[in-house]
Amino acid sequence: MILRNLEAFVPIIKAGWRFSKIYCFIHVTQTYLIAPAVTYGPSMLPTIDLKTAVFLMEKISPRFGKVTCGDIVVLRNPQHPRHFMTKRVVGLEGDSVTYISNPETYEYEGDSFTHISSPDNGDKSKTIVVPKGAVWVEGDNKYNSNDSRKFGPVPYDLIDGKMFWRITPLKKFGPFWNK
Repeated sequence: MILRNLEAFVPIIKAGWRFSKIYCFIHVTQTYLIAPAVTYGPSMLPTIDLKTAVFLMEKISPRFGKVTCGDIVVLRNPQHPRHFMTKRVVGLEGDSVTYISNPETYEYEGDSFTHISSPDNGDKSKTIVVPKGAVWVEGDNKYNSNDSRKFGPVPYDLIDGKMFWRITPLKKFGPFWNK
């Protein structure tokens, strides 16, 4: 009697097992191999449009420290670790990087930019040597980017992936290499 009742659950158990395998495959793929990345905002203009764009990022290279200058990476914000940001790698460990410490900035509001001036906006350049196990990242829009110029070198551990394929906007669909 009990066995007959259990036989009714066999199709449900099989379906659950199939679903579990699919879920595990997707989880492993997105955690360790390839995942979608959504970007928006002005910090990577003109390379990445102001509007929301979707990319594929591969996660294998950063895990093995195989990131090179020019790569566009997705990383955890060192100041807010729950948030992700998209930046270009401009310096590797041991590289000497010279940058303007406080460029004038612009804020995006609606369809326009607002100039933000600060009393200490000067072309004060600084030079830093990127320490071992870290990279220097900057946004392509030097005047509106929260990047290594503000928070310093980024440990490799904070890099989540390297962008390689643009999904949207569809008119730009295709490979996304170092540019």
